[in-house]
Amino acid sequence: MSVTRIIKKYPNRRLYDTGESRYITLSDIRSLVLTGVEFQVQDSNTGEDLTRSILLQIIMEEESNDKPIFSVAVLSQLIRFYGGTVQGVFAQYLEESLSMFAKQQSMFTPAAGQDPLQNVSKLAQQNMKMWSDMQKAFLQSAGLGDRDDKGGK
Repeated sequence: MSVTRIIKKYPNRRLYDTGESRYITLSDIRSLVLTGVEFQVQDSNTGEDLTRSILLQIIMEEESNDKPIFSVAVLSQLIRFYGGTVQGVFAQYLEESLSMFAKQQSMFTPAAGQDPLQNVSKLAQQNMKMWSDMQKAFLQSAGLGDRDDKGGK
């Protein structure tokens, strides 16, 4: 069973990895994320959980590089969801979407003897159905979709 690594953030903005007994940088925390290490960033004085704000800082740094993930249009859409009636539903939808996308990345590596183009085509077909089903569920839970399962109007 994995133990959550504790990172302490001090008032001088330095980060201390209690598992490694050393000071670390945001780049080191990014590496923890990439390798799947569970961690929590805590304020050294209050014990407050600062993990989200640190992860957002890393995202901001990544977004300031040459190839950002989020366009202005996407960021504007995200902002519009805050405070709305579907905020919680959208958060769940986004989390599940990213999770499924990450799981399917491994399918891009073809198995021995299989045609890689056929694998990508099959994956695309599965994704279309999955996204359609997720979108339908999202809209229904938000009270915006057609509630009959036959798909017709």
